[in-house]
Amino acid sequence: MKTSAEAIENLKDLVHINNDRIKGYERAIKELKKDDGDLKTLFAVFIDQSRQNIMALGKEVQALGSDMDRTTTVTGKIYRMWMDVKAVFTGHDRHNILENCEFGEDAALKAYNAVFRSRDLPEYLKQMIVKQHELLLKSHNQVKGLRDHYATS
Repeated sequence: MKTSAEAIENLKDLVHINNDRIKGYERAIKELKKDDGDLKTLFAVFIDQSRQNIMALGKEVQALGSDMDRTTTVTGKIYRMWMDVKAVFTGHDRHNILENCEFGEDAALKAYNAVFRSRDLPEYLKQMIVKQHELLLKSHNQVKGLRDHYATS
């Protein structure tokens, strides 16, 4: 069935972007200083959020008759490489780390928007994706607010 195959690919794309998000926040936690416990806690919440998204998406991928892989996207690998290079030039302060995290959140939101616009998803899957998107948007706005705060500090 064509719709199922396209729905599976869309869901797998979201699994990949959530894997990228986990790797990005794990990297960000490593870049933080010892006294940045508040951001470490926040980033751990975002990692857990992506793990929950992956579990829900994977359940649907399996229900549609496919296996879920746990890889990341090429874009995600490029993002992390860019983050590594940028860190060398800009340092590891809170503002720069949050700026990099916002970049990753933007990528995740774009991926969700692209999948949501797909005509190949049943309504129940669109509803799940909308809920995940809303959580990601909330996370994005938290990161952006903190980034703006530390830009002026």
